[in-house]
Amino acid sequence: MTGTGVELGAQAARSRAVAVLRVRGRALAVALLPAAVAVILLAGGSTGHLVGSGWDSARWIVGAVALVFLPAAAGVALVVARARPAMSPTVPIAEKTAPDLYRLVRDLADRLDVPAPSAIALTPDCDSWLEDRTHPAHGPPPPRHRDELADAGGHPHRRTLAAPVLVIGSPFLWWMRVGELRAVLAPVIAGTGPSAHPDIAAARRFVRGLDAAVAVASAPGRGPVARTLLAGVGWVTRLMLCGCRGHAAEMERGVAAAAAERAQTVDYGLRIVAQEQVGLAYAGWDRLLTRVALPAWRMGRWPTGLDAGVVAALTELSRRDRLAEGFSSRLGERPACDLLEEPGAVDEATSLLAARLFHGGPAEQGPDWSPVDWQEYPDEVVDRKWRTDAARLHRALDSLGVRPTPDPTAPASGGPTLSRVLDHLAIPGAGTDAHPDTDGDTGTGTDKGDQAGSDAETGNERSATLAARLSAELAREEAAVTAVPAPGPVAPGHVPDTALWDDAALPLFPLQPPRTARELLADHVTAMVCCAAVDTAGATPGLDWLDGPSLLINGRRAADLTSKVLSLTDDGDPAPLRAWLVASGIRPEKPVRLV
Repeated sequence: MTGTGVELGAQAARSRAVAVLRVRGRALAVALLPAAVAVILLAGGSTGHLVGSGWDSARWIVGAVALVFLPAAAGVALVVARARPAMSPTVPIAEKTAPDLYRLVRDLADRLDVPAPSAIALTPDCDSWLEDRTHPAHGPPPPRHRDELADAGGHPHRRTLAAPVLVIGSPFLWWMRVGELRAVLAPVIAGTGPSAHPDIAAARRFVRGLDAAVAVASAPGRGPVARTLLAGVGWVTRLMLCGCRGHAAEMERGVAAAAAERAQTVDYGLRIVAQEQVGLAYAGWDRLLTRVALPAWRMGRWPTGLDAGVVAALTELSRRDRLAEGFSSRLGERPACDLLEEPGAVDEATSLLAARLFHGGPAEQGPDWSPVDWQEYPDEVVDRKWRTDAARLHRALDSLGVRPTPDPTAPASGGPTLSRVLDHLAIPGAGTDAHPDTDGDTGTGTDKGDQAGSDAETGNERSATLAARLSAELAREEAAVTAVPAPGPVAPGHVPDTALWDDAALPLFPLQPPRTARELLADHVTAMVCCAAVDTAGATPGLDWLDGPSLLINGRRAADLTSKVLSLTDDGDPAPLRAWLVASGIRPEKPVRLV
């Protein structure tokens, strides 16, 4: 049954590949048709069969059309052939740095009876795939006498030069066990079998060439003449791409179906368990990037151990979530990262690449872009972030002319205090923190309602004005950051192959949309509260693997702060936050240390 399924999937893929190649053949026929007709007319005139003024006019017209079509077709073909296909940014892994991993992949290829991938690369994402990098722009071809993986004897078909590169998601190597990784990679590696078929390989090259040509035609910065010529090239290539898109999609489905059927014979039972780990790794990786890595990237620091961090995050998740119970018991088995000779260096390289892809950070470390390990994260990232945000908040208050709170208990130095923020954002009469009527005029119920509405409107205006000022200052700071920092050393031997994609498009996969003014204000007030807690109550900055920067009071995480800050920034009600400050022993009237 499995063999039948493999043959059916491969046959469907081959038939669709032939359909894609027919589109190429039709395009070639259309390009050559005027020249062919012109040759027939010229031959008929020279032999005396097609004579007369009408035939002479036809020869001139068709010849002129052929003279236009042939150079245009040659130009389109040249652009398609020379256009550089897109290549995923990855960290290449040489066989000498991961012999056990290469051995595992080679053994899988032997068991599946398919060509082995030509090389292995890692990507900072929870996915794995095969990628063809045989285009000349992707670097020198592999040696003709051997491939890095396909040099085992006994199978002449394994010495193919067109074997694709196996791209593995780096979180898989750190979270999965060796057996689980083998089960997940089996259907991926099985895809090298259909990929080796000449028709499928030719169809893929044709589609990738069309896609690359469309990108070339759409690139900005061209002169008027080049832009006009490339517009015609773009129209033709888009027309051909539309004609073969459906066939190419069906071809890939057939290849995937054939690969899945072939992989049924390898670790099928373990693959079901491994797929659960794929979903769990994806959830932990996304949480780690958005909650832990992103704050550091915004501070100009990039964590060097993101893959190791995802293990800590998922272990914490398994401790908190009953649905993840039992997953942590796997940690006693051999992790797949043991297949690497230098997992720390590889983790550092993939972490830097993740910062490039998801945040748009520089390619190399420098004065404004430096690495940080997890032990230094609370002091180097969390504490620094809080104090930087608090300093920006007080600069915004200074620009608005907000005076320090006149408090007789405050020190004479007049340093930045949390009370200044609370009093500025508080709305008289909001919540339970209403101020008494000092002039003794109780007024009517209507007058009090009007006064409360006026106060609320004033408080909202204060929050909006302060949030807008913070947004403007933050935008100026980001614009002032240099685009290219001074170069520095980066994980020797494991440099991401980033020379073949456009840096202007970074970040390729932004994690979050830009923060709104409301979110910025809440973040800055929270940072000021945390600074006051550290300086006046002995609290410490901490790192929560699932939630990112956290405030530790008496060794316990303060998890109920956000709602109280939002009550102040959104509603102008400082009562919940003031009550929390008193219960935590935090002195808002004392000055704090800023950056």
